[in-house]
Amino acid sequence: MNVNHYTYRITWSAEDNEHIGLCAEFPSLSWLAPTPEKALSGIRRVVAEVVNDMKASGEPVPDALAEKTYSGRFMVPIPSLVHRTLATEAAEQGISINRLVSAKLAA
Repeated sequence: MNVNHYTYRITWSAEDNEHIGLCAEFPSLSWLAPTPEKALSGIRRVVAEVVNDMKASGEPVPDALAEKTYSGRFMVPIPSLVHRTLATEAAEQGISINRLVSAKLAA
């Protein structure tokens, strides 16, 4: 596992008055720093340490989101009234309900 392939994000924390580095694959980890660059460097270092510890103890290491394959399909139960509304809207537009929902999700 290459820790550089994980999904990192830097955001501002008004509460801490610092930038916070986050990693989507390790939501419990974070790193505070005065600059975005230091926040990124810090969270990457913490993730690398955690991955090394997990490997050493035989724990499974999360795959990077960027390295996973996705089928492009998922099912979401919705109330029948919402389903009817979407089906009606799709019919009025002359498209499939799948195409309508896909467009709404992409917006």
